[in-house]
Amino acid sequence: MSKHGKVLVAMSGGIDSTVSAMMLHEQGYEVVGITMKTWDYANSGGGGKETGCCSLDSINDARQVSVDMGFHHFIVDIREEFGDYVIDNFVEEYIAGRTPNPCVLCNTHIKWSALLKRADALDCEFIATGHYAKIGEKAGRRFITKGKDEHKDQSYVLWGLSQECLERSRFPLGGFTKPEVRKMAYDWGYDALSKKGESYEICFVPDNDYRGFLKRRVSGLEERVAGGDFVDTKGKFLGKHHGYPFYTIGQRKGLGLAFGEPMYVSEIRPDTNTVVLGPVESLLRNGMTVAQVNSMKYDQIPESAELVTQIRYNDPGVLSKMAKVHGDKVEVEFLANVKGVAPGQSAVFYEGDDVIGGGLIYGSSIR
Repeated sequence: MSKHGKVLVAMSGGIDSTVSAMMLHEQGYEVVGITMKTWDYANSGGGGKETGCCSLDSINDARQVSVDMGFHHFIVDIREEFGDYVIDNFVEEYIAGRTPNPCVLCNTHIKWSALLKRADALDCEFIATGHYAKIGEKAGRRFITKGKDEHKDQSYVLWGLSQECLERSRFPLGGFTKPEVRKMAYDWGYDALSKKGESYEICFVPDNDYRGFLKRRVSGLEERVAGGDFVDTKGKFLGKHHGYPFYTIGQRKGLGLAFGEPMYVSEIRPDTNTVVLGPVESLLRNGMTVAQVNSMKYDQIPESAELVTQIRYNDPGVLSKMAKVHGDKVEVEFLANVKGVAPGQSAVFYEGDDVIGGGLIYGSSIR
């Protein structure tokens, strides 16, 4: 009988998830490793070598550590459930003129669901991942709170987890920094693992060319959207672009036009295949609507509360007022103008280090 119970650990083959498994094993948990095959790089049609969490090398790395530490390891094929939801949503969001964050969606709807399903089948009480975050508890509710390493904190991408998921989740790395994790791997005798690099790529777009991925994924997309108009904030024609799905809010490079000052994508209008350009000031917004909100720390997001709102990963956040809460939507007023609010991205609300909740940016406003 294990000291702390049985835990299913998601192991990508990277240093974070591997050290998480080793830590839990050393702490007395009965560890079961699982590597989830989410995507075949060959199916993306991109060039180059397969890398990242779905590569054969990564799967073998995870398996080898399991053998060394003496616990079971399984490989689970979730390509169908992953592709149907995450990739279809990724494409649909760009076609709708929004900028998706597939990693958040995958955490919320795919990875945790897949982990819990397999945990139940293997009689595991808990699941664990290598995220740099912690779990807090107050008045019977659980919530994500920031990890110790401010440079690696991943609380932003976990806003969508349900109370059931949080109750059964463990984040062993929440109280450690990345250098400390690397040292642990080295001290355990895994020198190569301790030096393993970071992966910031979307797993199904490992060449980081999302525009190429969209073209390959949607037959005839390039021909359907080519030749739209660039206009300025007053509607003046500036030139032709390659199609609105290939641009994102805040983009400055790759516009194919020369101006007397830096110009940025400030708005995308899919109905008319129009991309609005403007100076940096045109990116400023003082409010937004957040939809599909998941409240964590409280039963609902507290109306009129002043919270720090983060609109992108590693964003310092801005003090904001929760002006109106209705159902799963929140009207947010920024107490200082914010640059580059992109529909489709996540907005996460913090009270100190605690995640109050989060949702998807639906639209933005300027008074």
